[in-house]
Amino acid sequence: MKQANQLYFSKSMLTIPIFYVMVIWMLYFIEIKFGYNFNKYGVYPRDFKGFRGVFLSHFIHSNTAHLFNNTIPLFALLLSAFMFYKEVALKVLVYGGFFTGLLTWIIARESYHIGASGVVYLFFSFVFFSGLLKKHFRLVAVSLIVIFMNGSMIWYVLPIQVGMSWEGHLSGFLVGLVFAMIYKHKGIQKPDPYFEETAFDLLFDENGNYVPPRSDQEVHDDVKTPLSDPGE
Repeated sequence: MKQANQLYFSKSMLTIPIFYVMVIWMLYFIEIKFGYNFNKYGVYPRDFKGFRGVFLSHFIHSNTAHLFNNTIPLFALLLSAFMFYKEVALKVLVYGGFFTGLLTWIIARESYHIGASGVVYLFFSFVFFSGLLKKHFRLVAVSLIVIFMNGSMIWYVLPIQVGMSWEGHLSGFLVGLVFAMIYKHKGIQKPDPYFEETAFDLLFDENGNYVPPRSDQEVHDDVKTPLSDPGE
């Protein structure tokens, strides 16, 4: 029953997804309100100064459309992770976010890479593959919902659109897969098979032989019949 009790919703699960999204929006508001440009704090590959973007780039967006496009999937995937993988979700967010930025810094083109899409792909990959690897029917259902709602995202790990950091998407996707494998045995697991004995099972003995049911009269007669002494 422990497995069933792990699948529940509580308001505390909303805390980090809401806070994370609010920080992104607050930074964008500050940028617009006071005329700042935070793009220079993004990942700039293989540059020592650009390494700061490994930690900061996920919170920076170039325009409102960029921010809107990331907000809904980011919140939905974070919420899914904190609902169904709450034991490891924060670790995936912190460490996975770092390694996503680091891999982007290593493999990407020489340009500033910004946006939360790396984290979106991180959790898209993590939630999807975790359900499949755990083989828990409810988590597999979550995986199928994720691919149904966000399946078109998979194409953007390839360089098919100019001006989009496909390297950041690919980095998040690969890191999410790795973390799904690392935490395969953490949290909710596939429940052990449980077999309950039924009336049909009682018709067979421990060797599998059929034992017909006995009537009340037969049982009563057995009780009344005295046992004879073999020596008499």
